[in-house]
Amino acid sequence: MKKGDLIELDIENYAFEGKGITRIKREDGDEKNFVVFVQNSYPGDKVKAKLIKIKKSFAEARTKEILIPSQERVEAKCKYFGSCGGCKQQDLSYDSQTKYKQQQVKEIFKSIGGFSGHHEILPIIPSANSFFYRNKMEFSFSDKRWLTEDEISSGEKIDKNFALGLHVPNVYDKVLDIDVCYLQSELSYRILNFTRNFFKERNAQVYSTKTHSGFLRNLVIRHSYHTRDLMVNLVTADEDDSLIKTYSNSLLKEFLEITTIVNNISRKKASVAIGDYEKVFYGDGFITDMIGEFTFRISANSFFQTNTLQAENLYKTAVDFAELKGNEIVYDLYSGAGTIAIYISQKVKVVYAFESVESAIEDAKTNAELNDINNVHFFNADLYKSFLPLIEEQKIPNPDAIILDPPRSGLHKNTVEDVIKINPDKIVYVSCNPATQARDIKLFFDAGYKLIKMRAVDMFPHTFHIENVCLLTKSV
Repeated sequence: MKKGDLIELDIENYAFEGKGITRIKREDGDEKNFVVFVQNSYPGDKVKAKLIKIKKSFAEARTKEILIPSQERVEAKCKYFGSCGGCKQQDLSYDSQTKYKQQQVKEIFKSIGGFSGHHEILPIIPSANSFFYRNKMEFSFSDKRWLTEDEISSGEKIDKNFALGLHVPNVYDKVLDIDVCYLQSELSYRILNFTRNFFKERNAQVYSTKTHSGFLRNLVIRHSYHTRDLMVNLVTADEDDSLIKTYSNSLLKEFLEITTIVNNISRKKASVAIGDYEKVFYGDGFITDMIGEFTFRISANSFFQTNTLQAENLYKTAVDFAELKGNEIVYDLYSGAGTIAIYISQKVKVVYAFESVESAIEDAKTNAELNDINNVHFFNADLYKSFLPLIEEQKIPNPDAIILDPPRSGLHKNTVEDVIKINPDKIVYVSCNPATQARDIKLFFDAGYKLIKMRAVDMFPHTFHIENVCLLTKSV
């Protein structure tokens, strides 16, 4: 057995990030611990796969041909599936996706945290919509268009120097030019196609990450679920008011649903769809949407949960876990634009919210005013450092409960130490990365906390991403 060999494999199980798992007999006959992780395969598949990496106790392979498909497979809805980086497992039934996501969370907590058998695992909450569930899509312009196998074999003459769409996995500088996407809304990809045609007809130059010249960088569309507000945000490398005004007027004639048009200007070399400043060409420069009974103002660069309906399920799970009675003092760490703090505000006495990004704090204060919320207080705190001095300086009382919602990297050790010193009765940990969540919870476990229960919430169908909510309490 060597790298490059083609072998037939029966896929037995599912691994994190959508790799099938099987076991094979090594040349020395020992098959007990030798595992093969097979890309693009699912349990029940029989595949012909190419070995791409061989280690002492495992190997990795890539599926070249599906000999017998799993009964859990379905036909992918999108013609770009397999090339686009937006959806990774659209060819797996949605029931199976949620089943394996729940299984993954359980296995991660067992392998990383050592947790098994002593906490309740509630059923995963699936997304009500498995397509058209996103309220935001970020498309990229590129002067290097990725050609699919079908486009290459068609023999047609294709402009390789202009693309507007989504990045190809593991290829940072090439973009797949798409004319349809089932993640946001039918209206969003109509705007995408209109935008492509508008700028191509005018020979507008795409920004090059290599030469750092050109104009067009990103198209970001935000479409509110409840209010149906619609923002078009064009991110460019410089100003061109005349061209953007013409673009805006043309958009508004074609799409009456648009409520605001914004131009973010980014002179950064880094490829991020956030401007150094922005200019509003139509409307108020923001949209609104709702989570539960609360309204939130969303500007071009605001963070807002991408799956609006599931965000409410996520927050409801956190509230249910906390078992709030109305008289609690709660800390909300990594509070962002204040969505969780505001959502729980009417169920507690007071919320103290801590966030390091100043623009997010300003958004949070605006959202609190918008909802006439007076019992939430926002503080700028660098959670990579101790925030205990801030608590002492501001004379903030100790909390009954702490809600944690950190980025994918999880909690900084200083934050963990601070929370342990504060010693709340309850910790509700919301995470978009169960692996770092399990790692962090183990630290709390060592400090006398007990994992009571957890529940996964599927925010992103057809992807590997999963949110997970955990409740920890002090051991008696």
